[in-house]
Amino acid sequence: MATLRSLAFNIGFFAWTSIALLAGSPALLLPRAATYFVGRNWVRGTLALLAALVGLRHRVRGLENRPPGPAIFAVKHQSTWDTLIFALLLHQPAYVLKRELIHIPLFGWYLLRAGMIPVDRTAGATALKKMVAAARAVAAADRPILIFPEGTRTAPGEHRPYQPGVAALYGQLGLPVVPVALNSGLFWGRRQFTKRPGTITVEFLPAIPPGLPRKTFLAELQHRLDSASDRLAAEP
Repeated sequence: MATLRSLAFNIGFFAWTSIALLAGSPALLLPRAATYFVGRNWVRGTLALLAALVGLRHRVRGLENRPPGPAIFAVKHQSTWDTLIFALLLHQPAYVLKRELIHIPLFGWYLLRAGMIPVDRTAGATALKKMVAAARAVAAADRPILIFPEGTRTAPGEHRPYQPGVAALYGQLGLPVVPVALNSGLFWGRRQFTKRPGTITVEFLPAIPPGLPRKTFLAELQHRLDSASDRLAAEP
């Protein structure tokens, strides 16, 4: 049954995505807010399909931990689902994402028009400098920056080394970093066709203030993010 429900969701998702992106394409000629309007409605439609066809919903904790001004949100990455939800939870967030995504026809145009931060992961230090420069402009526009510090999706309970990008942003921008834990991988795993019913939990943790030494910051971020995500994975 779960496989059939997942198949129905996939068919509905691709149909809905095609309709939403094509119908919303005039927004690409308008200010960024119009692109985000299309994007948020696309996300809402996708979440509605998940709820109706799969029985997968979500809940959010710790919204009071979002700073009022620009900040860096360091998010645990377990599922494709994680790339959707924050368009609804943050105001026009700029995602740090791999450059290959902007080459996807039409979808990549939306990413660029929304002011995302594409990174060439093969370019080393040059990529970090470009990422920091782009993120500085995002912060100056009073927008949040969202980064997945592990750089790739990681199954619940697994821990990967954190990539240098989050430390570079923290050290160069002087902004607080808000760790965001979740357990989405329990329901929509990496490269898994089957989506399972249940309730995904997203939890905004207290912010790490700017100014800590690099090693201290990374150790604190990883401890908070990994331990909170492990706790969420163990909840009933």
